[in-house]
Amino acid sequence: MSPAGDGTLLRWTLSVNDPLPDEALIGHMRKRLNQLINADLRYTFGQ
Repeated sequence: MSPAGDGTLLRWTLSVNDPLPDEALIGHMRKRLNQLINADLRYTFGQ
């Protein structure tokens, strides 16, 4: 994996305790984190 152009490659890791969540909950957490990180944070910078 490499960044496109002059961008930066950033990877987020979500750590959870046992028991591991099922696939549906993992999908929900991924979607929520995507919203928080990629949309809400972007809006705070006026983009």
